[in-house]
Amino acid sequence: MLRFAFDCSGYLLGFPLELLVIGAMLRGGWRRFPLVFAYAVAYFLTSVIEAPLFWASYAPWSPDAKNPWIRSSLELWYWRDETVLQILVFAVVGSLVWEATAGAPSRRALRALLIGFGILFAGVSFLVHFAPGPHIKVGLRMTRWARDLNFSSAILDMAVWVRLLGSRRRDRSLLLLIGGLGVEFAGEAIAESLRGMSPATEMAGSCLNMFTNLLFLYIWWQTFRAPRAPRKPKELDAAEAPVATHPRHSNV
Repeated sequence: MLRFAFDCSGYLLGFPLELLVIGAMLRGGWRRFPLVFAYAVAYFLTSVIEAPLFWASYAPWSPDAKNPWIRSSLELWYWRDETVLQILVFAVVGSLVWEATAGAPSRRALRALLIGFGILFAGVSFLVHFAPGPHIKVGLRMTRWARDLNFSSAILDMAVWVRLLGSRRRDRSLLLLIGGLGVEFAGEAIAESLRGMSPATEMAGSCLNMFTNLLFLYIWWQTFRAPRAPRKPKELDAAEAPVATHPRHSNV
């Protein structure tokens, strides 16, 4: 019951933030960062797909709580959604690398190095975890591969972050986008490691994963949120305005 309430709170807090990110990007940010917008929309849609299956599978009062077909459907959709999100986030990181290195003198070599490293790391990790051998559940294989992808993406993210900090012209939007992704990558990688260590650390990994995901969404919302207009000083009402006194009008 406690785990169900915890996961439900993640959905209840995540849905509004996901919609806020999409709404903020619709004000114009989607034109500059179309892949970021596609990832934000996919992130929301996967949550919408998984939430009813999660509710039917784990709600204590659900009549289908012990239905193996519902559980298998949830697992199937979860890994389908995770595959789509991993591909999209990899494309997002590549687009941000491209954008961040636009003014670099050796941008072609730098782009090839960073993007090539990410693709090579992802390919090698896939071959290692999905190589023929002992029978291992697909979910466990996907968990390990996703952990490695988050790790490699975090390295790319950090490299781009350092590049932006050393640049003369600092792009606030890029810095916040890359910073938010860095929080998500690092949090998910550590969370997956904690979950795989022992049952005692599984809950700690879930808490960390939820917190970093919410923080990532909040940072992206703040990135595209319209800045508040400066407040104008209130005009004094004529009746409240102080009356200027002349020295000769002063009390004798």
